[in-house]
Amino acid sequence: MTETLDPVLPKDLQEKADRVLDLACDKDLKLTTAESCTGGLLAALLTDVVGKSHIFERGFVSYSNEAKCDLLAVDAGKIDECGAVSEDVAVQMVKGALERSGADIGISITGFAGPAKDDQEEGLVHFACGRASETIEHREEHFGQIGRDGVRMEALRVSLEMLENALSH
Repeated sequence: MTETLDPVLPKDLQEKADRVLDLACDKDLKLTTAESCTGGLLAALLTDVVGKSHIFERGFVSYSNEAKCDLLAVDAGKIDECGAVSEDVAVQMVKGALERSGADIGISITGFAGPAKDDQEEGLVHFACGRASETIEHREEHFGQIGRDGVRMEALRVSLEMLENALSH
């Protein structure tokens, strides 16, 4: 059960976070996050459960393109080529987080929470999750125009699901 986030967090997200933390604790695996559109919400959620937060190694909030490059070694040319909200950048973000943290499993989130500019799709979010020594899983979601909070909550749901899957293998 989360402490700080409890009043605002949907019950299903709390339950998913508990499952992820239980699995990571049982396997003694450290987690890392690389977040853009969620602004550190996933890291806050994973560190908010008393007695289980020790499995969280560190989180990177890389909201700007410069932060993605500086903190996570994302190739600026790849951002120019594919856009910051893309499969390639999400994969580079998680690989950078894993390399720079030494964690066992990482997840990255990059997207347009909204409102979006004319050339952007509001609710488009790319995720990448996995271990440094294995294939990174990518997932693309189109949540639509459900507002910033809605996109962020759905992004947390998907992230926790992907982490649970990675921990189950």
